[in-house]
Amino acid sequence: MRITPASTPSLEDLMLRRIRTTVAAALCCTALGAGIAGCDGDALDNWDPMAPATTKTADAAPISGTEKIHVAGRSVNVSCSGDPKKGKPVIMLMHGAGDGLDKLAAIQKTLSEQNRVCSYDRLGSGASDQPDGPQSFSSTGKILTGVLDRVAGDNPVVLAGHSLGGLIAARYAPDHQDRVKGLVLMDATPPTMLDDIKKAIPESATGPAAELRAQNLAVFQGENPEKLVMTDGKVRSAGDIPVEVIQHGKQYLAALPEYGPRLEQAWAAGQREWLALSSDSKLSTAKNSEHYIYVDQPDVAVKAIERVTAQAARQAHGE
Repeated sequence: MRITPASTPSLEDLMLRRIRTTVAAALCCTALGAGIAGCDGDALDNWDPMAPATTKTADAAPISGTEKIHVAGRSVNVSCSGDPKKGKPVIMLMHGAGDGLDKLAAIQKTLSEQNRVCSYDRLGSGASDQPDGPQSFSSTGKILTGVLDRVAGDNPVVLAGHSLGGLIAARYAPDHQDRVKGLVLMDATPPTMLDDIKKAIPESATGPAAELRAQNLAVFQGENPEKLVMTDGKVRSAGDIPVEVIQHGKQYLAALPEYGPRLEQAWAAGQREWLALSSDSKLSTAKNSEHYIYVDQPDVAVKAIERVTAQAARQAHGE
């Protein structure tokens, strides 16, 4: 956090403050460089294997609105809307770091006019329980599985994630190809951004760039609301499911003096890397959007999610 001097700030100081606020929000609060730990699956130290788990069942009453469910002994805040349709994919929206399902309310409402749509607060976010200790991709994935068991049952699922939520979705899908039938990544955190940010902002950097570098390294080590300990990882295939990757068009990261262009280049390269998730993937750009594509250009996000959902439904029916 920047400490405001007692004296009246200069124009330069105000500009730097704006730059740092904008970039830090994108990089730290939405977890730039958050390559979720390991496809080999680190277990949550305090995970309770005896805790009650959710089960796939069509007998449970569909969730309408927002309610708390229990997954492995933890309370998870979930929101669902739209009519369930047998055999049609359930859309799961996944928020970025520092956000919650409330941030997704508007796009969820729009999508629910024609689809069954859900969202949830990950542990440490929104109204869900705090994690007992450090989390990893494995433990975060277990919570996601429990949520999907409750809200989707045996129906196929399309994951639509923003920033860190996109990264988690992309890491989850290859191991759950029986369930995840489509992906939409909205300016998802790239798979190698931990290494990328170290290269983009060298250890010798000073001023705002040095602080930004230090903040991100701390985030990677688990100093974030979800206590996620993060490392880079390779992109693995999720088969031939439809995948749409949407990147931001307004280069807001370039606002950081000297190192901004490098960050933009690394981010853009990372979006292209996500195309390796599927043999049926494509990349597009939300030209008038910064990081929050589903806020800046909701029509772009909605159309991509609806396209992927429709294609996943056709494939599910062998069309």
